[in-house]
Amino acid sequence: MVESWATSSGTPAEVFGVDLHVEVGVGGLRAGLMDALREAVRSGRLAPGARLPSSRSLAADLGVARNTVADAYAELVAEGWLTARQGSGTRVAQRTAPRRPQPTGPRQSARRTPAYSLIAGSPDLASFPRAEWLKASRRALTAAPHEAFGYGDPRGRIELRTVLADYLARARGVHADPERIVVCAGFVHGLMLLGRVLRARRVREVGVESYGLDVHRGLLTRAGLRTPPLPFDEHGTLTAELGASKGLGAVLLTPAHQFPVGVALPPDRRAEVVDWARATDGLILEDDYDGEFRYDRQPVGALQGLDPDHVVYLGTASKSLAPGLRLAWMVLPERLAGEVAEEKGNVDWSCGALDQLTLAEFISSGAYDRHVRGMRLRYRRRRDQLVAALAERAPSVHVSGIAAGLHAVLELPPGTERAVIQAAAWQGLALQGLSAFRHPRTRGTRDALVVGYAAPTDSGWAGALDALCRVLP
Repeated sequence: MVESWATSSGTPAEVFGVDLHVEVGVGGLRAGLMDALREAVRSGRLAPGARLPSSRSLAADLGVARNTVADAYAELVAEGWLTARQGSGTRVAQRTAPRRPQPTGPRQSARRTPAYSLIAGSPDLASFPRAEWLKASRRALTAAPHEAFGYGDPRGRIELRTVLADYLARARGVHADPERIVVCAGFVHGLMLLGRVLRARRVREVGVESYGLDVHRGLLTRAGLRTPPLPFDEHGTLTAELGASKGLGAVLLTPAHQFPVGVALPPDRRAEVVDWARATDGLILEDDYDGEFRYDRQPVGALQGLDPDHVVYLGTASKSLAPGLRLAWMVLPERLAGEVAEEKGNVDWSCGALDQLTLAEFISSGAYDRHVRGMRLRYRRRRDQLVAALAERAPSVHVSGIAAGLHAVLELPPGTERAVIQAAAWQGLALQGLSAFRHPRTRGTRDALVVGYAAPTDSGWAGALDALCRVLP
C-alpha cells in the first residue's frame, strides 16, 4: 500500500525552501525524504550550494524523529547529492547539470513554483494549536445537544455567539449581544451577505479605501453596488471629506490596522466617520481582520464601540487561528440583524456546527487567549528579525506599518517596484507590490512592497528573508 505523505503533516510547507509531496511506500519516511531531496536537486528547486535546515529543525517541521532526517542526510552525503562540513551545515553538492535536449516545437514558459512566499494575508499555519483544538473538539462533541446536528439557526450556534459577545467586549471593546451576532463562513461570506442586504435597502454606493483587496471590491460590485475610492493620505482615509460624497450609503474600512498600508485611523478621523454615519444614517463596515496582534502600542479598540447602531463589526478566525476553519462573525446593528440572518438562510452557506461548538469551547476554556499571546510573541520576533535584517543589508529601505498585524510595508525608490518583484521571482520568492492593492481609480505612484512575515515555517524563514534582502535596491 502506498501512502501519500505531504510535508509538515499533510499541509503545504516551505521545507528547504520548496513545497514537496512524497509518495511513501514500503521504504518508509526516510526513503521518501531521500527521493524528495534527489528530485528537488534534479529539478533545480534546490540549487547547488543551497543550505538545508538542521536535522532537528526539519524533523520538527515534518513531525518525524530526528534520526530519520539525520540518516537520510548521511546517506545522500555518501551518494554525493549533499555535502556536510563542521560549521557549514548540510548543503546541496556542486554537480554538473546534465545537458538537456533542445525543444523542437514552440517554446512554452514553464511555471515555476516559488521556493518562498512572503505574500501578505496568511498566518503561520504550522503553528495551528492542533492538540488544544482536538481537546476542545472532544469536549464540545461530548457536551453537544442532539439538536446541534440539525440545520439550526442561520445566525449560528448560540453557544458560540454567547462566547463571542463576551470575548469581543473584553478584547476589542465591541458592544455585542448574541442576538445581533451572525456567524459566517469567512469575511468574504459576510461581505457578500451585507452587499445583498444593502442593495435591497436601495444603497447604491459603498465607499472603499484607496488601497485594499480587489476581491472585496468585486463582491460589492457583483451585488450591484458602486465602489468609489475614498480620499487617502499617509494617515489613512480622509474622513472629513465623506460629507461631499452625496451618493454614499456605506463605507468599508480597516480602521485598527489599514490593509495594506498599515496605519491606524487617527482618533479625530474615527470621530468624523461616526459623525458622517449618524448625520446620513449611513453604515460603517469595520473589517477588524487582525485586531488581536499589537506589538508596540496599546491595542486600538474597535470603531464599533463608538456607535453600535451605525457600525457593522466583522471579525474572523482566519488570522488568529487559520483561514481553513472558515469561521467569521458579524456584530450588527439591531435594525440589520434580522435581514442579514434571513439572507444567510436564503443563501445557505452553512458553518459546521461542530466547528462552531469547538471554537466556543476553545475560547471559553482560555486556550484562544493563550494561543493569541503565544503567536503575538512569535510574530513580533519575526518582525524584529525583518527590521534588523533590513537595517543591516538594505539601510536605504524604509519600513512602516509594523506596530501591528502580520505584514510590513517596504518603501522603494520611485519606479523600482516592478523590477524588484521580477527579481524576486527569479530568486524563487513570491512578493506583492503596493500597486496590486491600489483602487483602479486612485492616482498614485508610490512604490513599495507588502511583505507578509507570518506565513513561512521556521525552517523556511531564514531563506525567505535572505532572498528578500538580495533583491532590494
